[in-house]
Amino acid sequence: MATLYLTHDVCIEHDTGPGHPERPDRLRAINKVIDQPAFDALKREEAPMADVADIERAHPGPYIEAIREAVPQEGLVRVDGDTVLSPKSWDAAMRAVGSGIRAVDQVMTGKVKNAFCAVRPCGHHAEQSIAMGFCIFNNIAIAGLYARARHDAQRVAVVDFDVHHGNGTQAMFWEDKDLYFGSTHQMPLFPGTGAVGETGVGNIWNAPLRAGDGGEVFREAFESRILPGLKSHRPDLILISAGFDAHERDPLGSIRLVEDDFAWATQKMLDIADECCEGRVVSMLEGGYDLDGLANSVSAHVNVLMDASS
Repeated sequence: MATLYLTHDVCIEHDTGPGHPERPDRLRAINKVIDQPAFDALKREEAPMADVADIERAHPGPYIEAIREAVPQEGLVRVDGDTVLSPKSWDAAMRAVGSGIRAVDQVMTGKVKNAFCAVRPCGHHAEQSIAMGFCIFNNIAIAGLYARARHDAQRVAVVDFDVHHGNGTQAMFWEDKDLYFGSTHQMPLFPGTGAVGETGVGNIWNAPLRAGDGGEVFREAFESRILPGLKSHRPDLILISAGFDAHERDPLGSIRLVEDDFAWATQKMLDIADECCEGRVVSMLEGGYDLDGLANSVSAHVNVLMDASS
């Protein structure tokens, strides 16, 4: 058994313009680390293109077509204040979605133990008909809904440790008791959602953190809210919205996590996956905007995934 690593060069060609924090150098920094000999055991694949039909489980057809039509032939266009489309954005977004679908296929059929998708644009802020927060399609929610439709993974869980609350995923899961969403995030902070009282139909578990909180508070929140809810859900598959912008170096947040905190959280989720769903875990990149903090955190995260596969 191995850990699958999915990415695609076109995700680097998704151009967000000068000074934008969600920039191509993020993937370049990750790839530089993952190219080191310590990661030779990874099973590597190019992320395939998604089918529009798979995206339609989370987003209506008119929204998908509006995004396709908004992609410029040249230059940049904005679909909201901070979400940018460039000529390669459609292909990048379709590969980002496709990576999650391919990862689910490989994990659910036992071809690999777990998977990490290093792709952009990220996805967890995208709502059904709204692109926002650098996100076009909700990659993680699409992957979860695909797992239900194609692999009979009825009970799917998403755990999100990005510094920003995954409002889009929460909204898509809100009314379905078989879909678990758990999130640690800074609050108040964009997008303004994620209070403890937002519980859906008992399937939403938010654990907001305050600016300046570090690893001790993060771990307590994980152990008191995220992990008990996850364990009681008994998921058939665990998906991770792996945002690393809660790192102490990150410019877009004020949480003080370090690489060991992300590794610890990853191991805790893998332990529950071993109990509930034969270790099936798919992780997808979300935020993380300091290049060193991002690369080192991804390294720690993927190392834990690989240890579970060995």
